[in-house]
Amino acid sequence: MGLRRGKRRDPGTAPGASPADGTAAVELRGVRRRYGKGSGTVHALRGIDLALPRGSFTAVMGPSGSGKSTFLQCAAGLDRPTEGSVRLGGTELTELKENQLTVLRRTRLGFVFQAFNLLPSLTVEENVLLPTRLAGDRPDRRRAAEVLTQVGLGDKGHRRPAELSGGQQQRVALARALVTRPDVVFADEPTGALDSTTAAEVLGLLRSAVDRLGATVVMVTHDPVAAAWSDHVLFLADGAIADSVPGGDPGRIAARMRALTERRDTRDLTGAAL
Repeated sequence: MGLRRGKRRDPGTAPGASPADGTAAVELRGVRRRYGKGSGTVHALRGIDLALPRGSFTAVMGPSGSGKSTFLQCAAGLDRPTEGSVRLGGTELTELKENQLTVLRRTRLGFVFQAFNLLPSLTVEENVLLPTRLAGDRPDRRRAAEVLTQVGLGDKGHRRPAELSGGQQQRVALARALVTRPDVVFADEPTGALDSTTAAEVLGLLRSAVDRLGATVVMVTHDPVAAAWSDHVLFLADGAIADSVPGGDPGRIAARMRALTERRDTRDLTGAAL
């Protein structure tokens, strides 16, 4: 497709600051998430404070066990924090009932996962339109054709997922995430199952969704090359934000990731020795 990295936008706000208009796409304040009780308590998140502006692309990285998945689940309303506030476009998620959260996720959020999560019995078009059907809305085939064209699959609407390559299936998943014009697209290791060339194509589409469509993307990844497509990279360690660097430089991102991992490994070895 000839995709390449687009010019990175200055989102106008570093993660953790407050957007100029006072309304962030994603805002977490004092978010803590604990699992278990007593001596078996696991502190997955330890007081996350950040605000991500609309129309920004944020990558989230960190060593294994740093809280990345819990962060994404709490930010997307898939899990409730033990303490703190989570807002999406000004809507306080912690105050919503479960059925309200379900409606919000179907209408205002998009999700892209490492596993494409396409239904094999449905056509590509039907998979893309699934969020609107689940929300009880009338399927808009014109909108489906529009987003499929945007991801380079305008002629694949009547195919089944099994007839597509892995990269094409991930593009279908991205079209499905974009079909409702969501406030935020949450991507969890979206290129983890793809080769480097196909991964670059999918990342280019995420980048384009931000630059051309004004989407907001929050992506968890372990890959510095993938993170380099973002505007900002957040690093988590031990359930807290440890650092933030601009996107664009895979080498710098990889170096920061190595430093965090080495710090964790040294701490673990020291603790074991004690």
